[in-house]
Amino acid sequence: MEYKEIMDSLKAGEYKPVYFLHGAEAYFMDSIADYIERHLLEESQKAFNQTVLYGRDLPSAQPLIDAARRYPMMAERQLIILREAQELKDLATLSKYVEQPMDSTVLVILHKHKRLDLRSALAKALKKSPKVVLFESKKLYDNQIAGWIEQEVRRRGLLILPEAAELMAEYLGTDLSRIAGELEKLALNLPKGKTIDQAAIERYVGISREYNPFELQKALARGEREKVWRIVEYFRANPRTAPMQLVVASLYGFYSKLLKFLALRQMSERDLLQALGLRSTYFLREYREAARRYGRRDVERAIALLQEYDLKSKGVGFNSSAPGAQGELLRELVWKLLFVRHLV
Repeated sequence: MEYKEIMDSLKAGEYKPVYFLHGAEAYFMDSIADYIERHLLEESQKAFNQTVLYGRDLPSAQPLIDAARRYPMMAERQLIILREAQELKDLATLSKYVEQPMDSTVLVILHKHKRLDLRSALAKALKKSPKVVLFESKKLYDNQIAGWIEQEVRRRGLLILPEAAELMAEYLGTDLSRIAGELEKLALNLPKGKTIDQAAIERYVGISREYNPFELQKALARGEREKVWRIVEYFRANPRTAPMQLVVASLYGFYSKLLKFLALRQMSERDLLQALGLRSTYFLREYREAARRYGRRDVERAIALLQEYDLKSKGVGFNSSAPGAQGELLRELVWKLLFVRHLV
């Protein structure tokens, strides 16, 4: 089952006896488990009918199975949550229980940071049983984060400008739990139906709408030298706001897409958006402007520079830990990117 499908069924009050949640992305697993924990039982029922166990603390799977086979006390169902299931050595012995689970028990198993071997006997038992929800929680790709932010914002009754969603994605990375926390701040502080813009993000999330890697990228694309240097000097004075690796990763994504754009720019807008992984024609403008300043060789040089300075920032052939070294590296890199057409 997909995440949305699972959440829709839970909100409709439909619970299965077993939820086996596994994979690399903790956020989706935690969201499912937290919803069940909040809504399955009344507060007065939880003392006797809710149990949380940890795989590393169990000598075997048998105590878990015994707990799952108990009947609830003065309630229709009981809830058992197994966290850190990947630490339970004989997890495979759950196969027998999965084949005939108790209808009065909801067993939620969180197998985090790694996927279950789908060839195993346990996986086969999980897939075979109609009383089981088996969900693999996968990491989102970088180019999926902004779209996910827009979706989560809508779910909270708000809207967000595409460039504001991109700004959050660039700055916060792929940590969905962190992003969700920041979105919750926005939802608490803004009225329903409000459109989130860069000003709101600056105020409530703390990301400067003027000094961030996204704005640096746009300034380089347009050749706005004064703006480029203002942003770089801000980064040098406030290194925690935009670490060197974050800036390099952001610029690498931009120049990589620009190289693809130069090769495909004769395509229709729709096909270009799909090829570049963009969600709006708003962002195509940046690539069209950049294409007026950069040729293919220029972009290839820029990508080579980013690879070179990424290594330097990590201490390869350069003392990157010296005071101010990262700021000087960034200044040097950006200067070369700004004048990449003149480099030999």
